[in-house]
Amino acid sequence: MSAQEKFTNELINEDSPYLQQHAHNPVDWYAWGDKAFKKAKEEKKLIFLSIGYSTCHWCHVMEKESFENEEVAKILNKNFISIKVDREEMPHVDKYYQDVYNLLNNRAGGWPLNIILTPERKAFYAATYIPNVSKYGRMGIKEVLNKLADVYKFDSLKVVSTSLQIESALKQYKNAYKGEKKDLSLALVNKFVDEIENSFDKENPGIGTAPKFPHAASIETLLDIYATFKNDKALEMATSMLKAMGNGGIYDQIESGFYRYSVDEEWMIPHFEKMLYTNAELLSVYSKAYRITKDKFFKKIVDELISFTKIRFEDNNLLYSASDADSQVGSEKEEGAYFVFDYTLTSNFLKENGYNTEEIEKILNYFNITETGNFEHQMNNVYLSDEEVPPNLEKVKTLLKELRSRRQYPFVDYKILTAWNAMYISALFEAGKINENYSKLGLKYLDTLVDKLYVNNILYHQRLVHKKPKVAGLFEDYSFIISASLKAYDYTLDKKYLSLATKLTHEAKDKFYKDSNWYMSNDEFESMASVYDSSYKSSLSNMIDNILKVAILNDDLDLQELAKSNFENNSLLLASQPSSAAWLLRTLIGFEKGYINLKANKNMLANKILPDHPFLLRKVTDDDTYLACKVDVCFAYSKNFKEIIGEINTVIKDNEKL
Repeated sequence: MSAQEKFTNELINEDSPYLQQHAHNPVDWYAWGDKAFKKAKEEKKLIFLSIGYSTCHWCHVMEKESFENEEVAKILNKNFISIKVDREEMPHVDKYYQDVYNLLNNRAGGWPLNIILTPERKAFYAATYIPNVSKYGRMGIKEVLNKLADVYKFDSLKVVSTSLQIESALKQYKNAYKGEKKDLSLALVNKFVDEIENSFDKENPGIGTAPKFPHAASIETLLDIYATFKNDKALEMATSMLKAMGNGGIYDQIESGFYRYSVDEEWMIPHFEKMLYTNAELLSVYSKAYRITKDKFFKKIVDELISFTKIRFEDNNLLYSASDADSQVGSEKEEGAYFVFDYTLTSNFLKENGYNTEEIEKILNYFNITETGNFEHQMNNVYLSDEEVPPNLEKVKTLLKELRSRRQYPFVDYKILTAWNAMYISALFEAGKINENYSKLGLKYLDTLVDKLYVNNILYHQRLVHKKPKVAGLFEDYSFIISASLKAYDYTLDKKYLSLATKLTHEAKDKFYKDSNWYMSNDEFESMASVYDSSYKSSLSNMIDNILKVAILNDDLDLQELAKSNFENNSLLLASQPSSAAWLLRTLIGFEKGYINLKANKNMLANKILPDHPFLLRKVTDDDTYLACKVDVCFAYSKNFKEIIGEINTVIKDNEKL
């Protein structure tokens, strides 16, 4: 052990890059599991549960301030059993305790998430970032830990009672929308659009205020609403948000890639972590926006995103999960250090490369690089101004990349997550409708993902490069790989992809569907899946859409009925606030209007251009006649392709009426 590694704890035995980051803290960390739980019971100690991920800025801040602090470690080691969880490795555990936080604090949580549990794993305290000393209106961690330890020491019965009340309240909270059923209709489409408009920032197009997130599921739903119903308001809001983000500081204007969110309402300053899921969802959205509008700005973003992902995240046809917000500067890490620009340094660098004063001024104005800066230490996060575009813009960007390359690129979390890879693959198939090479890339990625993470008929949640997968597939892994497989089937018409999607759909139902509820995992820790869209689209809403498509493609009325019952079970929530469950609303449109399924033999379907419509499928049969159907009825047949497409277009046109 080196001088820098004075301490080593149980996390040294874990594969997760995030847990490895904490392996040399003075805190006596344990991984989530029986060893830690047994120790807490035997020693009658509270559990300090801390959930985060490897590229999370505030997780790093809390580690530096508190978990590397020997005084804090002494309190934790004396009075608590401390457990670290990688939320990307265990999203079901994270989801459960995010719900606890929401219940106790009446607002959404985030990371790091810190929960205090009884030895029996009953939660009674929840916080996100806790400062080392009292500040920002928050109690410092030493004070928090000492007070909670004292409360448990002197009045453990009260703590246990409180924790049981919280557990009961959480069950009621989760079932609040499950009992009463509402009639669902497409009137909810207008309600959804109105709700988005009510929270829409017209000055800085986006949903809500600071901190501002992309809300990709909502934007894609707006685009599909336009594609189905020709709702101009939906299209205008969607495209204005995409323009604002694509020109803003939430998008890396030099190397591409969207950061996770903007800390301000103007899309100017992000937290600088780049997540695979963020870029997967936005790749799909920008692809659809281009296909609807033919605006080349959207296609530019699509091309740049795919290039960025290949350069920074790809490894042998699989994709890493994220890159960090913080970069190494000397012996310390600083947020955004790799990405931001210094005015003087940038000016001098451009001068060294042959630009004159006037040209340099135009370049700096275009990228909003100023002497005063817009970020810490008078540094600048670049975003595009309305100034004239500099000549040879790509050459300028190449030079700015070169200037960046003198700094250390942030840490990249090299976990291969099945769900996030599948999300990106699905997005490539959407982009493939612009450029077929992207569909070919998606197919290559999918085949590799299935080969490496669906081993001996077992789907796995994740793997590390050059290591065998260990963690069994979770509900979200099934949900998103089924979607990717269905898109692969639509692109190739190869029955093996439909067979895989069908098999995994039934397997998911057997593993995760119990008592009319879907669960995020198939272990003793039961966390219910939700139709709420969160960091990304709801895996449950996505699964309902999968079930609907698999039902239609296989003429399976039992699955059709399962989709219907899932709408009923979530009807109160959707009817109450459709903007909270955008992806479920989008799925409802497919259910109510009915997916259109074009059937014929493979030769008749191959190389035929179909209308670009979000609710149109195709199915290979042995027939030498085109047949256009919905789930339980066919409405047209013909041996002539143009004729059948005319019939389909008539139905699509009729469907524009709400």
